[in-house]
Amino acid sequence: MKSQKVAIIGSGLGGLSAAISLRAAGYEVEVFEKNERIGGKLNIKELNGYTFDLGPSIFTLPQFFENLFQRAGRKMADYVQLDAVTPQWRNFFEGKPTIDLYQEDDLMRAELAKLPGDLNSHWREFQDFLTYARGQYDIIDSGYFDKGLDSLWEFFKHYNLQLFTGAIDYKNSMSQSIHERLSDPQMRLIFEYFIKYVGSSALDSPGYMNLMPIIQFDYGLWYVRGGMYNLAVGLGKLMEEMNITVHLGADVQAIEKSGKSVTGIRLADGTVHSADIIVSNMEVIPAYKNLLNEPPTFTRKLEKFAPSCSGIVLHLGTDCVFPQLAHHNFFYSENQHKHFQTVFHKKQLPDDPTLYVVAPTRTDPDKAPEGCDNIKILPHIPPLEDNSGITHEDYVALKDRCIDKMERCGLTGLRDSIVTEDFLTPIDIERMYRSNQGSIYGVVTDWKKNYGFKAPKTSTKYRNLYFTGGSTNPGGGMPMVILSGQSCADRIIKRHPVS
Repeated sequence: MKSQKVAIIGSGLGGLSAAISLRAAGYEVEVFEKNERIGGKLNIKELNGYTFDLGPSIFTLPQFFENLFQRAGRKMADYVQLDAVTPQWRNFFEGKPTIDLYQEDDLMRAELAKLPGDLNSHWREFQDFLTYARGQYDIIDSGYFDKGLDSLWEFFKHYNLQLFTGAIDYKNSMSQSIHERLSDPQMRLIFEYFIKYVGSSALDSPGYMNLMPIIQFDYGLWYVRGGMYNLAVGLGKLMEEMNITVHLGADVQAIEKSGKSVTGIRLADGTVHSADIIVSNMEVIPAYKNLLNEPPTFTRKLEKFAPSCSGIVLHLGTDCVFPQLAHHNFFYSENQHKHFQTVFHKKQLPDDPTLYVVAPTRTDPDKAPEGCDNIKILPHIPPLEDNSGITHEDYVALKDRCIDKMERCGLTGLRDSIVTEDFLTPIDIERMYRSNQGSIYGVVTDWKKNYGFKAPKTSTKYRNLYFTGGSTNPGGGMPMVILSGQSCADRIIKRHPVS
């Protein structure tokens, strides 16, 4: 039997998923992580009695995670427990009632009764929209997700007739298809902002991205019991049982290469680890630029895989509870299309951003001292750009605008209640995770730039170099990067069999 030694750069969820999948298939696997713990952006910080999940806050599509554990002959429930979150979201609008999202029909219908106009009409539109979205999900799941499609050519080859008959909604933007089907302004805002799962704009993303509501309406929205980071803890336990070696504090500085092959990795301390196959969980563009030192003539070809948005990430510990908040909340811009244009077209900080706000203490009171709250605030903003003129003071001013907006929407006294704070900017995100220009979700979903595709998992230049994570297909978000790692492993198994 021929041995195949795989070196994986980075222990984000994509890297962990690839490591487990490959080890289960008989490969020798070592993971190299520059930080002090595994998980990548799935990270944690304890501060003055508050426990902050620094990265992902929403768990969806549990079947993708269960499939990973099944590859290793295990059951996910033995490593990770999930609790359902309800309501799934609470939506705040200035001067209007909040609207909650529920899976249950009777509860959702009661929320739609808050809207002006005829309830039966709103309910019919809502159900019709979900039927349309479900159709998009089923189509994309059958190929792009399940088959691990990795390029526009593979997409055309697989879907062919469905593209030409219009079954796949790619001619409209996400926003256009929403406006055609939903008449209420608040519902339009809500469904447009499902694009937050991939850090892009509803004005630029293709219509089939309206599949995203189905991710939670049909498959639920969950919280990892004990905190989101427990997912990384569970995966780490599984890898230990599988004898996967993980090197922490192992800062990869270069990928060694010879001709059309990569041969190993070089760490900051100068040590070189040889490998038959290398999987980079570092994003594709930074890996080619910084680890492989590829010339601009090559990296320019990758510019269509532009970074998704970044964000400021504000974690607050307060000395009281704000019962107005659900576990997951959105505070909407008065002009969301202007918000999208400001962030994604003008590359500027928004005056009135839409905010994603998490209060995990609704499901897990242990995340804050008794009688206190743990609140995350995340507005989407442009990734880092040379000569943007955006300063740290500008980020701080945006932070203040976010708190002002939440107070205007009913959280009176929020600013005065803050006793503990942790604040991340795009500069911090780039430094901590080596993400492309501080992006949070990998590659932007933009029909004009990349037809909604991310970078391929197979290197176009080196026969034994592969990529995984949010910058590769199928994109950002925890279930997608878990799927990316499995699909990456499947390509390696097919092209470089162990025996």
